[in-house]
Formats: sequence, C-alpha cells, structure tokens
Amino acid sequence: MYETIQTLHSYMGYVVLAVLFLAVANAILGLAQNKIFTLQKDLRLSLFALILSHIQLLIGLILYFVSPSGMNAIQEFGMGGLTSAARLLAVEHPFINIIAIVLITIGWSKHKKVMEAKTKFKRIAIFYGLGLLLIMSRIPWGQWLG
Repeated sequence: MYETIQTLHSYMGYVVLAVLFLAVANAILGLAQNKIFTLQKDLRLSLFALILSHIQLLIGLILYFVSPSGMNAIQEFGMGGLTSAARLLAVEHPFINIIAIVLITIGWSKHKKVMEAKTKFKRIAIFYGLGLLLIMSRIPWGQWLG
C-alpha cells in the first residue's frame, strides 16, 4: 500500500507542477496583456490548480503517516540526529508544502473578492507563484528524478 501511495504522490506531483505553472503563466500573461478574466479558461485553470494541489497535499499527508520511515526517524534519532536528506523528507517537505498550499488557497480566496480582471490576475500570479516556488524548493529532486 505504501508503495502505491508513494508512486501516486510522485506521478501526481508532475501534474500539479505543470498545472500550477500553467495557472501562474496564464495569470502573468493576462496581467501583462490586460486580458479579461474569463470563466471558461482563467477561472477553471486556477480552480483546477487549487483542487489538484489540495488532492496532492492529502495524498502526501496520507503517505507521511503510513510511511515506514517518516515519523519513526524523528522518534528514533530526534530532530538533531537526522541527516539532511531525512530532515528534508520528514520535516521540510511537508511543512513548506503545507505553507505553499495555504498561499495558493489564499490567492484563490482573494481573487474571488475582486471584480477587476487585472487585480484577479495579479493575486493569482503572486500567491500561486509563491506557492509554486515553495513547492519547487522542497521537492527531493535527487529521489524524484533519479
């Protein structure tokens, strides 16, 4: 079961990164070109990125608690005894990604409260962009790509 959840979390990570990147790029282009914020494209892309990132967080939390090494390493060695790779997986990756999802959620919530397209694009670009940067900063690239 653990391997299945880990594989799902890994492959879905590619999808989440791609959709978040598209949502941020769409918001930046919409802002730069003074486009109208449409429900068909802009709203759905942003909502899809929000939903996928939340699903990925849920899968990650399930993975964290069924992992044979996640909490066991912290309990066995303490925070000071973890290697940098173990600390990344046990502490930094989950914590920073939760913050990233919170930022994405705030961006979605803030964009809904305004009517002006420029402000909508700006809020999505900033909050989703910060979330994307945080997620990318804590991906265990060596394990993920290797």
